[in-house]
Amino acid sequence: MAKFPIGVQLYTLRDQLKQDFVGTVKQIAQIGYTGVELAGFGNLKSAAEVKKALDDAGLKVAGNHIWFPSLENELNKQLDEQDILGNKMIVVPWLEEKRYKDAGGWRQVADSIMKIAQESAKRGFTVAYHNHAFEFNKFNGHSGFDILWEHTDPKLVKSELDVYWIKYGGEDPVAYSNQLSNRVVMLHLKDMASGPERKFAPVGTGVLDFKSILAAGEKIGVKWGLVEQDNCYDTPPMESIRTSFQNLKKLGAV
Repeated sequence: MAKFPIGVQLYTLRDQLKQDFVGTVKQIAQIGYTGVELAGFGNLKSAAEVKKALDDAGLKVAGNHIWFPSLENELNKQLDEQDILGNKMIVVPWLEEKRYKDAGGWRQVADSIMKIAQESAKRGFTVAYHNHAFEFNKFNGHSGFDILWEHTDPKLVKSELDVYWIKYGGEDPVAYSNQLSNRVVMLHLKDMASGPERKFAPVGTGVLDFKSILAAGEKIGVKWGLVEQDNCYDTPPMESIRTSFQNLKKLGAV
């Protein structure tokens, strides 16, 4: 059994959630997941409705992906909403391309995330950054990730490490987890299919070494492992996350 709980990033099920948030999260719980990471409210209108739906399903809130400009421009409003949800983990999920095209842009991103993290910490929130692969683009020998980590306080700005995108970016997920160490508070668990297209795949069906990834996560004190699959292609997303759960179970993670 892994030392950290396993949940689902709800972006995987975004289409179903737009139709039936309540029914979808019940199905997630029935599979055996214990929590979710939010990425919008689906067909529900308020944080209170989402909180009730998750409580009724017996699911915890692991974190919430919140659009970066919203954190920059209306932080207290966003934090008020997180209080309603019972969520203490704020995740920057994505950057607009204009913001990461050069080293100066990354410095500005780092400065902005630091301000958000400092203010959020006063209210008991943790801020983490979720990566894709563009963070490894180099500027005079330094990657965007290098700049971000060098110019933010490791006690305040954490990492939600997406192991698929780390692999896609040319790095080893285990080595990078160990490099960031206790900055990593959550892992996004998704696999990469073999072949040149490097398609998204359910955990345990591709080329990533999840036994080692999970062991590294335990070692560095990860709080949550979150199954995510950006695109499930012709497979129903609920079936994909069920496959991931079953394979994580075989690995002793759940």
